[in-house]
Amino acid sequence: MYGSPRAYEELQSRDVPCCKNTVAKVVRAAGIWARTAKKFKATTDSKHARPAATNVLNQLNQRFEASRANEVWLADITYI
Repeated sequence: MYGSPRAYEELQSRDVPCCKNTVAKVVRAAGIWARTAKKFKATTDSKHARPAATNVLNQLNQRFEASRANEVWLADITYI
């Protein structure tokens, strides 16, 4: 969406005679404003004092086959 500066530039590029302040008034009266980028929000706190979970598969010698239900759970976190 365009804010008043970008709308003014677009009108100028199309050879529409207009004033920057008038465009700003019309855009404001219409309730139009430019979308702003969201700020980056860190979702992971890696500087904590809590211990990390132990790797249970190391205790099982990296054996990914389970001999019974709920013995080994796996997940793919490559998207992180």
